[in-house]
Amino acid sequence: MNSFRLRVVAVSTVFAITAILGFVSLPRLVESGNAVLYFESSIVSLMCIVVGCMIYAERNDWKRRLFAPESDGTSDGFIRSYRSYRRRSVLFIVAMAVLALLLAGVSVTLGQKLVTFSQVYQLIWDHICGVTYDRTDPLFLADILVWDVNIPRAVATAVAGCSLAIGGAAMQSVIKNPLADPYTTGISSGAVLGVSVCMVLGITLQAAGGYGLVFNAFLFSLIPAFLMIFIARISHGSVVTIILVGTAISYIFSSVTTILMLLADETTMDSIFVWEVGSLNGMTWTNVPIMFVFSAVCSVILYLMSNKLNLLMMGDNDAKALGLNINNFRTVCLVLIALMTAAVICFTGIIGFLGLLCPHIVRMIVGSDSRLVIPSAAALGTVILFIADIVSRTAATKAMPVGVVMSFIGGPLFLLLVLKMRREVIGRCRTRSSARTIDPASTRSC
Repeated sequence: MNSFRLRVVAVSTVFAITAILGFVSLPRLVESGNAVLYFESSIVSLMCIVVGCMIYAERNDWKRRLFAPESDGTSDGFIRSYRSYRRRSVLFIVAMAVLALLLAGVSVTLGQKLVTFSQVYQLIWDHICGVTYDRTDPLFLADILVWDVNIPRAVATAVAGCSLAIGGAAMQSVIKNPLADPYTTGISSGAVLGVSVCMVLGITLQAAGGYGLVFNAFLFSLIPAFLMIFIARISHGSVVTIILVGTAISYIFSSVTTILMLLADETTMDSIFVWEVGSLNGMTWTNVPIMFVFSAVCSVILYLMSNKLNLLMMGDNDAKALGLNINNFRTVCLVLIALMTAAVICFTGIIGFLGLLCPHIVRMIVGSDSRLVIPSAAALGTVILFIADIVSRTAATKAMPVGVVMSFIGGPLFLLLVLKMRREVIGRCRTRSSARTIDPASTRSC
């Protein structure tokens, strides 16, 4: 309990300091061009929010006793407890969805000073209803900036956040590895190779026209994914085999990319680097449909198969005993994850840590039921990516890639998750040792 109080005091203190800096001194610093402190405080604020969620999840026992009815061992008590758990999960999803909508309004208002946050929703509604403005009206230019520049970026942010978070949640369930993410299949290394081939060698499909770079990224990102799936199928490998094969293929593609970059000039290398770290700049309405269709179809299919994902998480033997063909089901899931991830990163580039962090945070709040994890991860992924995008556009005079911000956020939080997992493993081992119910082999493993 003392450790918990110390963590609460530390997080509260840091968050209070950040809030004071943000509302008192930082606006003047941003106007003067010194935005380093603004960027750091924004990152700390987001980290404090996520750490608060982690601490909140650790104290789940007293929350459950206070807000949820205890199950008395009967069927009615179990149903009441389950319904309360579902209400809490739905409330979290709704809260994240509302927050994402508000952050979308903030994102749309950036880059123009013609309309405020309270006016932007009315401007969008008027555009949908067909309202037009005279060229001399300031709202004419505001409508162009908002509808043709900012809204496509906001929609792409929402789609990318949902897709990568859902892909990470599904990947961790499919291969039963908490460190898995959508890029485990080698999609990221393949996409980078496709971009390098297009920029350095100029090899692309002529029929793609101006979308040659996007086509290369999409096609080459699927090559390592399907190659990994094929090798895993013909070798009848386990989950560990899938991870090792994906890692090996990623290294091979990365090596080829490095060789190509040695032949490139400085301008081309800069372009490849910006694409590697991930960016939402330059999103248009022509980019959104492809991302949305692939992400929506694959996400819906994964959600409809969430019951089978729950069976797969029980273990291969139990899933087989319940009639699930684990090899075919795992292959289908990997194909869906590869398609939806490739459709996103071929436009945005590689945005890291989102598919790794969101499922962990969500499972600490709503549990491990895939029927709740998938929509919750989608909502949380959208919120985090919106915050990262807003920070990347306001932290400096020149907008930095959103992938850089996600790396600042994801790195420390990933370390926190690793340390938390290590404490849980040590705690379980100590409990088993004290109860003297484990054999010497399992004691050595702990």
